[in-house]
Amino acid sequence: MNIEEIVKLALAAGLAIVPACIWGFIFWKKQVGRKRMSASNFIAGAIFVTPLLVYKGLWQYFPWLNAFQYTHPFKDDLVGFSSFGLVPLDVVLTFMIVGVIEEVTKLWAVKMSDRGRIGSIDDAIEMSIMAALGFSFIENILYFYNIISGRGIDGILYPFIFRSLFSTFAHIMFSGVLGYYYGLALFATDVVKDEHNKKRWLGVRWFARLLHFKAATLFHEEKMAQGLLIAIGLHAVFNIFLEMNWTFALVPFLTGGFIYLNHLLEKVEDHKIYARVDENRNDVQSQVMAAISREDGDGQVN
Repeated sequence: MNIEEIVKLALAAGLAIVPACIWGFIFWKKQVGRKRMSASNFIAGAIFVTPLLVYKGLWQYFPWLNAFQYTHPFKDDLVGFSSFGLVPLDVVLTFMIVGVIEEVTKLWAVKMSDRGRIGSIDDAIEMSIMAALGFSFIENILYFYNIISGRGIDGILYPFIFRSLFSTFAHIMFSGVLGYYYGLALFATDVVKDEHNKKRWLGVRWFARLLHFKAATLFHEEKMAQGLLIAIGLHAVFNIFLEMNWTFALVPFLTGGFIYLNHLLEKVEDHKIYARVDENRNDVQSQVMAAISREDGDGQVN
C-alpha cells in the first residue's frame, strides 16, 4: 500500500470515528452499570467484521459460498400490499440474509467479550450497542475509503452525513433490541421466577408443562429466537427502504427505534442484577458479583 492509499485510509478512519464517538457518548451516558466494559465491546464488534470480510473474499474462489446468488431466481416475483409497496422477492431475501449474517456476527462479538460481566438486562443492551458501534466503525471505514478512492474527497460529504445519522444508529437499534432479548434469555431462570413477571410468560409455562421442558429452558430459546427474528427483520426493512429509495420512511422508522431503545434502557426491571446460570442451570451468581467487583474496583455495584 503506497502513501496515497494510506492517507485515504487514515482519512476514512478519521471520518468513521466521528459518528462512533458521538453515538457512543450518547449511549455511554445512559449506561447505569459498569461503563468500563464499553471499550472491550467496541473492540470486539470491530474485530468481528473480519469473518465477514474473509467470507466475502472467498466468493471469488468458491462462488457457491455466495449466498446471495441463490436469490436471483426470485427477482421477477413481487411481494407487498399495493402497487406502491411492491418489492421484488429477491431484494427481500437478500436483505434477510444480510440481516442474519450481520446480527449473528454482532451477537457473537457480545458473547465472546462477555466473560461473565453481564449482570443485568441493561448490561446486555449496552454491550450490544457498543459491539454494534465497533462493527459500524469498521464498516464505515471501508465504505468511506471506497468512496474517496472512487469519487474523490468531493463525493464524501453526503455519504458521511447519511451514514453518521442513519446507518450507524440503525446498527445500534438492531443490536440494542437484540441485546434486550439476549439479556432476557441469559437470565431466563430468574426472569421466569421473578415476582414482577408472575402473570407474564403464561404461554411459555403452559408449553413447558405440555412438552415436559423446564420453563426457563423454553423461555431462553424463545427469547433468543424472538430477538434474532426482530433484529434481522428490522435490519432487512431498513435495507429495503434504502434499496427501494423510500428514504421518506427512514426518519419515522429510526425515530421509533430510538424511542423504543430508550424505553428499554430506562425500564427499572432491566437494571436489576440477576444471577448467572451455566448450561446445567446451576446458580453461579458469585461469579457475576466477583466480576462486577473487579470492574468497579471498590466492590460496589453501581
